[in-house]
Amino acid sequence: MRLLQRVRESGLNRLRTGTIGLALMLLCWPLLLRAEQVAQLYTATVPVADQASATLAKASRAALSEVLVKVTGSEEVLRNQAISAALGEARGAVQQYTYERGEPPERALQARIEFDRGWVTSLVIEAGVPLWTANRPAVLVWLVEDGPQGHQLVGADTAPALVAELRAAFARRGIPLQLPLLDLVDAAALPPQDAWRLDAAAIRAASARYNVQAVLAGRVAGLSTGGVAGDWLFLLGEERQGSVLTETDAAAFIGAGAAMVAETMAARYAVTATAGDGEGIPMTISGVGSYADYAAVLAWLESLELIERAEVERVRGEQLQLRLVAQVDAAQLATMLELNKRLLPVAPGPGQGLNYQWQH
Repeated sequence: MRLLQRVRESGLNRLRTGTIGLALMLLCWPLLLRAEQVAQLYTATVPVADQASATLAKASRAALSEVLVKVTGSEEVLRNQAISAALGEARGAVQQYTYERGEPPERALQARIEFDRGWVTSLVIEAGVPLWTANRPAVLVWLVEDGPQGHQLVGADTAPALVAELRAAFARRGIPLQLPLLDLVDAAALPPQDAWRLDAAAIRAASARYNVQAVLAGRVAGLSTGGVAGDWLFLLGEERQGSVLTETDAAAFIGAGAAMVAETMAARYAVTATAGDGEGIPMTISGVGSYADYAAVLAWLESLELIERAEVERVRGEQLQLRLVAQVDAAQLATMLELNKRLLPVAPGPGQGLNYQWQH
């Protein structure tokens, strides 16, 4: 009863028809997610020759292509007929743009272009393409390089150029990147020779301290004829996927690894919008014992692109009963909710719909 009274006193019962305040959402966010909210998902930076209008229109098309790959997780989106036709309208969907110079020594001119989120989301939905929401698991990356001093794990101190390529490649695909600390604990848990062997058991054990679902491990070596060769091993829960590559340079090798991660994760987490249930999807969450928990749950739910609103139907003790108005069905919604480490699925009772236990 105290929770319900607190909700009423604070005015949060208005959330039946409205949205959560941004400040409250940001306050509660760090406590809630094992996934991260990807920033700049609807923004891309592309090279340009000048600042002419025709050049900007062409750059807008290239930037929109990059954004669409990010929001869906797959390059297949660009082969969709409706999407291809819409690329010609890219300039009209630009929300804002700026010009900037790239990294030295070239300092090439670039256009940073941001698109209207609603327009892009509607385009993807109307094209019938699965949408990967901005809440995405971070990926821990172990990369070992065969260099002049032998096998060496890649970090900001040991190989800053490769780290910069990792950050750029993962940003282009909208994937939160986490790098290992490479401290004494990591050195003991995953020596370079174990990393070089891509020993999955050793990699999983060394990654446990970082509390991540997804781990990418790679090894790369330069070729005497030019270019590089290497392997990637991607571990997502109990799933594993690998690839053997020969590329023109390290940037292409790293880009291929990021692409493999994006395609694999999108296949698991991206959902196709449906008409949904006109009456909404019932959801029960037990163990919501505080005002902060209540607000954080609603804030996260309403941040998901395909959920229009989360309506509070009843607060009884520590049980919260909701009705979710969404553009997905219950099964797809359950896939999206999988990313929240504090929501433990529970077998639903009669008429309960989705049922979860809040983890403290």
